[in-house]
Amino acid sequence: MKPVRHPDAPAPGELLGAHYEHCFGCGPGQPHGLHLEARAGEGVALTAEFTVQPAHQGAPGLAHGGVLTSALDETLGSLNWLLRTIAVTGRLETDFVRPVPVGTVLHLEAEVTAVAGRKIYSAATGRIGGPDGPVAVRAEALFIEVKVDHFIDHGRQEEIQAAMSDPDQLRRARAFEVNP
Repeated sequence: MKPVRHPDAPAPGELLGAHYEHCFGCGPGQPHGLHLEARAGEGVALTAEFTVQPAHQGAPGLAHGGVLTSALDETLGSLNWLLRTIAVTGRLETDFVRPVPVGTVLHLEAEVTAVAGRKIYSAATGRIGGPDGPVAVRAEALFIEVKVDHFIDHGRQEEIQAAMSDPDQLRRARAFEVNP
């Protein structure tokens, strides 16, 4: 089934912001995190960027493959905000096309390709230096829609309680929006 953007989804060009302060992918409170910034695109698509820092190295001077996979997972998971769906990664297949040096800005583009019941299919591409740069990584993913209880039942209680006790209603709700 063709994906449909939710009427309350962020407008094209709008910065999505972090869904949780301590998220490795997008959280500002994560000192060695990616600090990935995603913007809503047209339809059920988005763009994102992050800069590979020295803490993200695998081989000397190059991004660790797991960090690149995390960036793709974060980007693909952010698509669920455009569907207004709570979902978790079920499968993520990553292709590494070329090395990504430390200091590189990785430009990511992602889109939902299909929705079938609770299954959300999506794809992403990461390019070096900008939207027209050389392809460095690609991924295809399957996300599964879940209820918020998934996080409450499986998360560490201290973090769950802290998030649920946040007086800011919007921040409290967003902490449980996605698990990219």
